Amino acid sequence: MLGIRTLRPPPFGGVHVSDDKDIQVQTPEQESQANLWGEARLLLRDLLFALMVAVLVVVFVVQPVKVEGTSMLPRLHDGERIFVNKLVYYDEYRWAPKIERGDIVVFWFPDDPSKSYIKRILGLPGDTVEIHEGVVRVNGRDLNEMYLDSRFNLSHRSQTPVYVRPNYYFVMGDNRDNSSDSRIWGLVPKKYIYGKALFRYWPLNAASIIHHEKVSPTVPSPSSYRPSVQDTPTENYDQD
Repeated sequence: MLGIRTLRPPPFGGVHVSDDKDIQVQTPEQESQANLWGEARLLLRDLLFALMVAVLVVVFVVQPVKVEGTSMLPRLHDGERIFVNKLVYYDEYRWAPKIERGDIVVFWFPDDPSKSYIKRILGLPGDTVEIHEGVVRVNGRDLNEMYLDSRFNLSHRSQTPVYVRPNYYFVMGDNRDNSSDSRIWGLVPKKYIYGKALFRYWPLNAASIIHHEKVSPTVPSPSSYRPSVQDTPTENYDQD
């Protein structure tokens, strides 16, 4: 109109493709494909990192184990799966959790280390453990084990005192009528204990934290306990 030509603005804000030979032009299809491969590489990297972390956790921190048998009823049932805290194996270090009376632990069976057992810690190193009419007595004091079910503890057996040597533990199942434990085959070396029950993850409807259950009343320290003549601890109880 009136001989004046109207110029359209350049499509790239004043920069044309021909202005720079090194300019790369990518279509939306090329851009999306490049982003897809980039995201795939990042995802693969993250998966490999997560797998490495999981392997390290399983090797050094926690381990899944399967409960076999009924010796820990009613707390643990046959076929359940739990995680155990493996850091107790390093309990000589200040940062590691300690093995305490009342803990449920997993250990290699002293008479056959190819097998694993799961029991509850009742006697610590230095303790004197006796069973009197079904009641566990440690350092002269009867324990009140509220976690037991009377239906699984009807035999009310008695057993002579046993001295728990340094670096050993006295363990028992909660199902006292059907448990092979320290009453039968002796003490468990500390080095054989490789985990403390931490979390039940299977079956899903029973998933829960396995809390430490304190044994009451407070047990006197071994140094303050002086057994009488008839309670003299036997030294040859452990046969491992």
